[in-house]
Amino acid sequence: MFLDPSKTVRELAVAFPKVTRVFEQTKIDYCRGGDQLLGDACVRAGLDLRMLAQMLETSVPAAVSAFDFQQLTLAESIKYILDTHHLYAKDEMKRLEGLVEKVCVAHGANHSELLSMRDLLRQLFVELRGHMFKEEQVLFPFLLQMEAAALKNARVPFAPFGTVNNPIRMMVLEHDNMGELLRELRKLSGGYHIPDDAGISYKVFYEALEAFEQNLNQHIHLENNVLFPRAVAMETRL
Repeated sequence: MFLDPSKTVRELAVAFPKVTRVFEQTKIDYCRGGDQLLGDACVRAGLDLRMLAQMLETSVPAAVSAFDFQQLTLAESIKYILDTHHLYAKDEMKRLEGLVEKVCVAHGANHSELLSMRDLLRQLFVELRGHMFKEEQVLFPFLLQMEAAALKNARVPFAPFGTVNNPIRMMVLEHDNMGELLRELRKLSGGYHIPDDAGISYKVFYEALEAFEQNLNQHIHLENNVLFPRAVAMETRL
């Protein structure tokens, strides 16, 4: 696979959704750092562009673009995000809250980082729950109304927030904040490295937290790089 270093990380992630797995392995930020040039991203990750191309060649066969979100309507994209990411996040946050309390009781005395991770998780979950509520109750319903109006060549619905750019800008800022919390959690855990004295709950907690991080990164990527730009473009056309 030929990689143009002058293309952005976002462009590659949107064109080939499966590359996000490779970006996660190589620590290339594709959801909040999507605007960075691919060449610059490789330098920051300490990765040779040719090596990245080889990894992508293995993970993304030629002519396979996986699930093409660009071909979905806004309504279909929103449904996918709600069904695949919002429901997952709500269920896993409850599970992780129980797991982190359990491992803090069992291992907090010898691993003080767990106590800091518990505080960060509480902050992350408060922000994420509020974030998803605003999407589900305000932003997403407006996007659905806007797309319905576009299909009928009707007037754009009244936007109490002025322009769709305003709530989207806030959602992106909140994504950035949550991304910082995820990075700090990964740092405190040593990349989710399971210590030698860890029990089964410790192992399950770290595995669940890493899976949660990956799902949230995909969630943010789909909104920042696919749904939001298309919504802004639609409003501009209307």
